[in-house]
Amino acid sequence: MTGSEESPSFRLAYVPGVTPSKWVRIWNERLPDVPLTLHAMSVGEALDALRGGAADAGLVRLPVGGTDLSAIPLYAETTVVVVPKDHVVAAVDEVSAEDLADDIVLHPLDDTLDWERLPGRPAIERPATTADAVDLVAAGVGLLVVPQSIARLHHRKDLTYRPVTDAPESRVALSWPEERTTDLVEDFIGIVRGRTVNSSRGRTQPAAEPKAARPPAKATPRRKPAAGRSKGAKNTKNTKGAKRGKPRGR
Repeated sequence: MTGSEESPSFRLAYVPGVTPSKWVRIWNERLPDVPLTLHAMSVGEALDALRGGAADAGLVRLPVGGTDLSAIPLYAETTVVVVPKDHVVAAVDEVSAEDLADDIVLHPLDDTLDWERLPGRPAIERPATTADAVDLVAAGVGLLVVPQSIARLHHRKDLTYRPVTDAPESRVALSWPEERTTDLVEDFIGIVRGRTVNSSRGRTQPAAEPKAARPPAKATPRRKPAAGRSKGAKNTKNTKGAKRGKPRGR
C-alpha cells in the first residue's frame, strides 16, 4: 500500500443510479469507529473528487479515463430506452437499436454508455443532463437510452422503458486514486468483493498469540506384583473340595 495517511472518516462518492446501502451497512458493522460519509455526485464530479482528494473512493461508471485511478468492475446493467407510455415501443417487451432508427434519440452530455454508433436520429442539441433529457422525452421531443437504474431513478407516471437488446451495457465499478490506496480503501475493497471479516486478503490481520506449551506428562509408576505371586499369574481362588454343578435334589 502506498498511502501512509488515512482520513478520520471514509468518504465515498457515488453516481446516480448506484445504491451503496448494502456495503455501507457492512462497513458500519465491521468498522463502527470509522464513520463512512456518502457524497452523491454526477459522473464528472465523482471523478474530479477522486483526483482532487475530496473522496477516498467512488462508485462510478466505467470508463474512468486515464491511468491515475484504479477501478474494480462490480456489475453490469441492462440498457433500456425511455419512451412515453403511448409510444409504439411500449407495446413490446424489448427492442433493438435498429427499431429506433426513425426516432430522435437524445444524447445528454453526461451519458456514459460506450456507443460505437448512436441509434436513431440525433436531436438538434444535446441536453446538458440526463434529467433534462427525461423532461424532453415527457414533452414528446425524443427518446432516451440509459442504464436501467437511471430509468428507475427518473421514473414518471407518463413514461415507461423497455430493454434494448444490442445496446452497450453500463458497468459500475469501485474506483480510487492509485497513489492513495490506504488501509481503509483496502477494507472497502474487501467489503464490495464479499470477503469475510476474517479473510486473509486485504488488510493485514494481527498475528495470533502463540499457545503456551503444555507441561510434559508425568510418568505413571508401575505397580509391583504382590508377594508370593508370580508375574502374570491369575488371581484364582482355592476351589479344592468344592462341588461342581447343581446340588442333587432329595
